[in-house]
Amino acid sequence: MAYHSFLLEPISCHAWNKDRTQIALCPNNHDVHIYKKEGNSWTKTHVLKEHNGQVTGIDWAPESNRIVTCGTDRNAYVWTLKGDVWKPTLVILRINRAARCVKWSPKENKFAVGSGSRLISICYFEQENDWWVCKHIKKPIRSTILCLDWHPNNVLLAAGSCDFKCRIFSAYIKEVEEKPAPTPWGSKMPFGEVMFESTGTAGWVHGVCFSESGNRVAWASHDSTVAVAEGGKTAVLASLTSDTLPLLCVTFITENSLVAAGHDCYPMLFVFNAEKGVLTFGGKLDVPKQSAQKGLTARERFQNLDKKATSDTKEAVLESLHKNSISQISVLAGGKVKCTKFSTTGMDGGMAIWDVKTLESAMKDLKIV
Repeated sequence: MAYHSFLLEPISCHAWNKDRTQIALCPNNHDVHIYKKEGNSWTKTHVLKEHNGQVTGIDWAPESNRIVTCGTDRNAYVWTLKGDVWKPTLVILRINRAARCVKWSPKENKFAVGSGSRLISICYFEQENDWWVCKHIKKPIRSTILCLDWHPNNVLLAAGSCDFKCRIFSAYIKEVEEKPAPTPWGSKMPFGEVMFESTGTAGWVHGVCFSESGNRVAWASHDSTVAVAEGGKTAVLASLTSDTLPLLCVTFITENSLVAAGHDCYPMLFVFNAEKGVLTFGGKLDVPKQSAQKGLTARERFQNLDKKATSDTKEAVLESLHKNSISQISVLAGGKVKCTKFSTTGMDGGMAIWDVKTLESAMKDLKIV
């Protein structure tokens, strides 16, 4: 495990470039900082300044090398590298509340922006006018969109929102793509069609993720629940309510295994058994070191009560690698089908890189299938 502390401020969102040598992150303000890896250290190379509200979402397209950002100023910008300068292009989102999240589609010909306006803007480039335009998915969303993920077919879009629902929509735009082939989620896909809507979870949906095949979708909600649905005639739904604090992000690392993280400051493994339709907790991926604690005498206990209003001598120290909530997980190597490395960023201003093989060998009961 490698840990790098970039900032004293929280990292609210991040995105990697194609070869994982650069990372774009937001230090909880209006700017986006781009760092480049040089040896074992990271050097700041660019600062993207255009937003006049906090940046809430960043995504870096691997093939076209364009960055899209969105923020609380209700705007999105597509950044293109010209020479040594990142040039922004404004995207008209037509929203009257903050944009919350943004995601490029797999073919990079469109992107989705979720917002507090209870809608998703699907943005695509119009060649004739040479600008980005958008279409809105509105129904039946009843609250802020917090997270998005694209299906590998470039058409279906999973969205989690504050109305406790995870939904899959069709984002088919006939101007930019051919008619999609049928999927396990359905065959008729006009723009805005609801292909799936979750039931059973009772919290804001903070994180959502499709598997590599696109046949499964997983989401994490504020009631400390992780759930998986499988496309088919009847969507198989397996959910697990854990005794942890709420999770904020989730990703598939194999077709059956998920990694989720959140307010507990360490990533956790969940395993889905498709035959039984059951989701199980696979274990913590950050083993805290056990610290020795000596007993207190009655005199010390009363002295502490007098001085600190507590009988404990030690300050509470987090033993995990991250010292605050983890806000985002990214797969670094191997893809969602056989992930070998993933990264996490959090409210402690740090970024950790986790090696799946090392984690498996370090924890004797850990099985990633």
